[in-house]
Amino acid sequence: MYLDALREKANMLPLLPGVYIMLDEKGEVIYVGKAKALKNRVTSYFRGSHQGKVQAMIDKVADFNVIVAANELEALVLENSLIKRHQPHYNILLRDDKGYPFIRLDVKSAYPRFAIASRQAQDGARYFGPYGGRSLSFGIIDTICKTLRLPTCSRRFPRDIGKDRPCLNQHLGVCEGWCTGMPDQEEYRKLIRQAERILDGDTASLTSELTENMNAAAEELNFELAAKLRDRIRAIESLQTKQRAVSLAFADMDAVGFYRGAKCCFTVMHYTAGVLSGKDHEFVEEPLESDAEAISSLVRQYYVGRGSWPKLILLPVEIEDREALEELLSQSAQRRVRVETAKRGDRRALAEAAQVNAREEVERASSKEQKRLKTLEWLQKTLDLPKLPERIEAFDISNLGSTGIVAAMTVFEQGKPRKKDYRKFRVESVTGHPDDYASMSEVLTRRFRRYLDGDEKFGALPDLLLIDGGATHAAAASAVLRDAALRIPVYGMVKDDRHRTRALITEDGREVGLSAFPAVFALIGKIQEETHRFAIEYQRSLRSASFASVLDAIPGVGEKRRNALLQHFKSVRAIEKADMETLCAVVPKNTAQAVWTYFHKEEQICE
Repeated sequence: MYLDALREKANMLPLLPGVYIMLDEKGEVIYVGKAKALKNRVTSYFRGSHQGKVQAMIDKVADFNVIVAANELEALVLENSLIKRHQPHYNILLRDDKGYPFIRLDVKSAYPRFAIASRQAQDGARYFGPYGGRSLSFGIIDTICKTLRLPTCSRRFPRDIGKDRPCLNQHLGVCEGWCTGMPDQEEYRKLIRQAERILDGDTASLTSELTENMNAAAEELNFELAAKLRDRIRAIESLQTKQRAVSLAFADMDAVGFYRGAKCCFTVMHYTAGVLSGKDHEFVEEPLESDAEAISSLVRQYYVGRGSWPKLILLPVEIEDREALEELLSQSAQRRVRVETAKRGDRRALAEAAQVNAREEVERASSKEQKRLKTLEWLQKTLDLPKLPERIEAFDISNLGSTGIVAAMTVFEQGKPRKKDYRKFRVESVTGHPDDYASMSEVLTRRFRRYLDGDEKFGALPDLLLIDGGATHAAAASAVLRDAALRIPVYGMVKDDRHRTRALITEDGREVGLSAFPAVFALIGKIQEETHRFAIEYQRSLRSASFASVLDAIPGVGEKRRNALLQHFKSVRAIEKADMETLCAVVPKNTAQAVWTYFHKEEQICE
C-alpha cells in the first residue's frame, strides 16, 4: 500500500552515511539499520521482492526516517543506541547482559560471603574481576572457599549459628563449622581478608606470611595450629596453577562464532595465553541481515557497556565496518581493542572452534525442541485434541482464609514456561467460607472477559486449559467457557496420595492416565507444580504485606525493627501475645513499649 511512496522517498535520500529507522502504521520503530550510503541501502528494500523475514518486515513498513551521520563510526554508535532504546522487533537482539561476571563480596555483612554479579554497583561491596564466564567464576569461589575452609552452604550467620547440627561439609574437612560459633567472627574475617588477597593476586606474600606464622607456632609447641597453617599453605600453593584464572581481569583474546540453523546461536569463547578460560552463548531470532552484518551487531551489543574488553576479538568472517567497530570498542575500553578476521594458522583454528561450538549448541537445542514437540504430539494424541497444544494455560486457587483467596495462571508455550505471560488474581466475589469452585469461576471469567474486551495482556487463547483439581473444578471451567462462547479443551489435574500428578480428568469424571507416556507425565507434573508454586508465592507475598502493614502503623517501628520482630516471632499474632520482657529482648525498650501498647489498647481502656 505504501510501496510507491516509500520508493519515491528513498530515491531522494543522499549518498551519505547514516541510520535509517523503519516505522509501522502506528509509528512504532520496527527496524533500525545503518548504511555507508543511505540512498543505496534504503532503496534496496523497496525494489523487487525479498525472502522470508525481510519481506515480512517490508510489508509492515508505513514510513521511515533517516539520520545523516558525519562518518561511519558515528552511524555505528547511533545505530547501537537506537537499537538499545527501541528494541525493534526485526533487529537481532541479545536478550540479556551475560558477558563477563564479577565476584562480589559484601564486606558490610557480619559474615561476608562471595556471590556472582553481572556488573559492579555502588553499594559498598568489593568486586573482583571481571572473569571469563560464570562457570569459571563459580569455580574460583568454590576453590577459594575449600582452600580456606569457608562456608558454601545456604546457612546465614550469625542468624543460623547454633540452630542445627553442622552439615556434612565440616565432616568432610572443607569447612570449619562456622554454624557452631567456633571459630568466632574474628577468625572468619581474618580468612576473608586472606581470600581477598588471593583474588587480588597476592598469593606469594600471603604464603610467606603464613609460613612465618607456622614456624612461630611450631617454636611455641602449638603443633595443632602449625599443622593447620601448613595445610592452608599447601592449598594456597596449589591455587597458583590456577592463579592465571583467579587474577584474570579480562580475556587476552575472544573468538566469535555465529551459526544459522533451526535456531541461530552467537558464541564467544574467551582465551588467556592461548588457553580456553570460558564460553558464553546465546540463541537469537533469525536476523534479517547477512551473517557478517549480524555478527557486527551482536559484537557491539555484547561488549559495549559491559565494562570489560579483550585485547583482540577474532571474527569468523569479514565485516564491512570492521575499522569503525574497532574504533568504537577502543573508545569504550579507553585502550586499543583489535578486531580481526581469522584467516590462517592458530587464530583461524580458534575461530573455527567458536563456529563449531555455535553449531553444536544449535544442534543440541534443536534436539531438545524435537523432544518437546514429540511430547506435545503425544499429549495431543492422548487427549484427542483438535490441534497441537502449543500454548497451555494452568490455574490454581490458594486460600489465605475467607478474606484472602488468590489464584495463579501459568503459561507453557512449546512445552516451556513463558513467565512473562504469568498472571495473578485476588478473588473478590467469594466471602465467608472459602469456595474453590466459585473462586475458579470468577478468575476464569475475568481472564476470558479480558480476552473478549481486547486486552493485549490476555490476547492469546490457550490450546489446552488445565485446572488444579478434579472433575468439579473442570466443570466450573467448562461452564465459564460456554458462557463466553469459547471452545477450549479443559482438564483437571488430579494428584495421588503422595501429592504427585496422577492423571487428567474431564468434567464428566473420565480419567486419562499418563503413566504410559513418561514425557507427558513429567510435563503435566511440571505444569501443576509450577502453577502451585506461583500461587503459593503470591499468597506469601500478600501475607508478608499484611504483616508489614500492621506493624508499620506502630510509631517507632521502621523497616529494620519490623523485620527483626517478624524474624523472631514469625507472625503478628505471636507479637501480639508477647509480654514486655520478651519484646525487649528483640527491640529497644521504647519500641517494645509502643508495640505492647498498640496491641493492648482495649485492655488499657477497660482499666
